[in-house]
Amino acid sequence: MLIGVPKEIKNHEYRAGLVPDSAKELVRAGHQVLVESQAGAGSGYSDVDYEAAGAQIAANAEQVFAAAEMIVKVKEPQVQECALLRPGQTLFTYLHLAPDPDQAEALLESGCTAIAYETVTDEEGRLPLLTPMSEVAGRMSVQVGATSLHKAEGGRGVLLGGVPGVEPAKVVIIGGGVSGTHAAQMAVGLGANVTVLDKNLDRLKELDVAFNHRITTVYSTSAAIEKHALDADLVIGAVLIPGAAAPKLVTKEMIAQMKDGAVVVDIAIDQGGCFETSHATTHDDPTFIVDGVVHYCVANMPGAVARTSSQALNNATLPFILELANKGIDNALAENVHLRNGLNVKAGHVTHKAVAEALGKPFQALKLIAAA
Repeated sequence: MLIGVPKEIKNHEYRAGLVPDSAKELVRAGHQVLVESQAGAGSGYSDVDYEAAGAQIAANAEQVFAAAEMIVKVKEPQVQECALLRPGQTLFTYLHLAPDPDQAEALLESGCTAIAYETVTDEEGRLPLLTPMSEVAGRMSVQVGATSLHKAEGGRGVLLGGVPGVEPAKVVIIGGGVSGTHAAQMAVGLGANVTVLDKNLDRLKELDVAFNHRITTVYSTSAAIEKHALDADLVIGAVLIPGAAAPKLVTKEMIAQMKDGAVVVDIAIDQGGCFETSHATTHDDPTFIVDGVVHYCVANMPGAVARTSSQALNNATLPFILELANKGIDNALAENVHLRNGLNVKAGHVTHKAVAEALGKPFQALKLIAAA
């Protein structure tokens, strides 16, 4: 199979869909890899590195899309990239279609097969291709939250860990999954007062043990969220419903009652965000202020640490890329339920139930498409 890797063009997106080591594995397995020139530059990889791995270099994205049977990316395709997709071609990347009807329409019109990293599952029901970036985003959320608390950034002027004689900042994390757990690790490490809210009691028990009672765990209700958000210096939204839009757990009325200079970091912004006042921002202009509360809502947070993120992402995606290439797309989807769970769009149909519901589109099961 000929696998194409275009350069990412989203604002300040420096990650690479394939790093040279992954390209080498694909070439060793008998496949061809075509990489757009400078696609790896933002992650510290040169065209020479890819050529040494056995990949070929294309002058531009048009050449990559025209030749490749499967496109491997990091972020969702931008408008000009959607226009290059075609029937029978496979796109394997993060899509986050639930809050993005325009992208969904473009993918449906293209006729391509679009498999989303964020809905591929594993035998434990987890999301293995979302996990590495959730780990990065969770850890980054505390870093950017701490910086946003600086007075010069519009924040309260609070040091996350405090100092002897001065209490630390209160950090509230909504969601105890992968992102929330990694956010808690960073916040605890910096000496903050950390509270994690989640609706899963078993998960709260696990966190309590894992952190040796150094965090406060709270069962998540709307009343609990309001109580703790209003008392917080930093609130991190780390909730996820696979494929679906994120629930709006912090209302604009709650935001209006929070402390002046408090900060919210919305890790869920790729799925529409879990703060009612959120809207997606970029690394160029990452924050905005609503009712005195600083909002950090960058939709591709891990892109800021591209080398770490690219390596972590490739560690997770490479086995699936190899399976798709070795077996062929249709055979791989037929044999692997976890890849089928990643299928969002095929031949003009929405093939993931949660995505279809979020977009108000009819859901079409893969087997019905195959029969047709």
